[in-house]
Amino acid sequence: MASLTCLPILITLSLNVMSQTPKNIAILGSTGSIGRNSLSVIHNLLNRFCVTYLSTNTNIELLQSQIAQFKPRGVVVLDEAKAAALRIIVGDSVEVLTGRDGLLEIVRRDDVDIVVNSLVGFAGLKPTIEAIKHRKNIALANKETLVIAGQLVTSLAKEYGVSLLPIDSEHSAILQCLAGEQWSRIAKIILTASGGPFLNMPKEEFASITVEKALNHPNWKMGNKITIDCATLMNKGLEVIEAHWLFDLPMERIDVVIHPQSIIHSMVEFIDGSIKAQLGLPDMKIPIQYALTYPDRVQLSGGRIDFPKLHTLTFLTPDREKFRCLQLAYDAIALGGTAPTIMNAANEVAVQAFLERKIAFHRIPELIEQALAKQINHLSPDLDHTFQSDHKTREYVRTLL
Repeated sequence: MASLTCLPILITLSLNVMSQTPKNIAILGSTGSIGRNSLSVIHNLLNRFCVTYLSTNTNIELLQSQIAQFKPRGVVVLDEAKAAALRIIVGDSVEVLTGRDGLLEIVRRDDVDIVVNSLVGFAGLKPTIEAIKHRKNIALANKETLVIAGQLVTSLAKEYGVSLLPIDSEHSAILQCLAGEQWSRIAKIILTASGGPFLNMPKEEFASITVEKALNHPNWKMGNKITIDCATLMNKGLEVIEAHWLFDLPMERIDVVIHPQSIIHSMVEFIDGSIKAQLGLPDMKIPIQYALTYPDRVQLSGGRIDFPKLHTLTFLTPDREKFRCLQLAYDAIALGGTAPTIMNAANEVAVQAFLERKIAFHRIPELIEQALAKQINHLSPDLDHTFQSDHKTREYVRTLL
């Protein structure tokens, strides 16, 4: 296992998944983009996995079809009224739990081996911590969990012998590039970013950006919040912080490069100057399946790269003045303490305000910067400090709206 010394929190799952007994999976956020893709992967691997629990916020129509197909033992609906409506529809055929408490309940249960956390934003933190404390391995798409509580979550994972396997395409790419390598041989990791829909738009025109244009990502199909984060490059900033905790590297050894074609999903440079890159078409099923079957690989249908048709792969240095959110992420992790929590909370409120057409696009980084300047940064935070900072920051940013 010496070759995996750079990945101390990723080892346990590699031993568990290879067993022949099907693993029970709970998917938090099963009606979202990652959740739907996870179920698509699992549908083709029913000899390896069994879906025991699903969850949604309000989309009980899609959840009903998922119940019919995968026959879970229980589901969680965060919206109380929607949960009551679903109980009438499904009767006694499946247990229906409600609210955030329902999420915490299912990740505690003995009939769960792996939790796929694809919840959006701060909401993913408590279920992740609860799952770790009950020794569930985590396939993590909720990057905010590590952004706001990276030290706490990774320490708990080590304490309880739990694996954190990344579902983000970039971090999955890094994990694949590090197979067989040692931490001491890494010079740096290089996260790639598409640049989003406004890569070539002058900053002076950002005030005119509409919600529709911001949701029109050139390469990926994702939920609204993450799509806006990609447009501001905040998503890449969150991924930089996530990589810092996942791979135990200082921020100065984590670079970002713009790669508009989204074919190279990320790279690792080693001390001898060699660089490993992971390539593939933009398809989230690839990193999801790799996380669930790690370190194994199994057949996955879908498109394949036709290199002669690529013609060119281009790379650019990100403009951190134009895309201020990326720089703010580096600033937040440099400040330490609860600064990343403040940054994340302000971003979530600002993005939602933009989606609701309450603010212009260019105001998103402005609100984040104001919150970082005005909110108290607890330099040695515990979980209570984290929740307090999140709550107070959201209240503060709403007053600015």
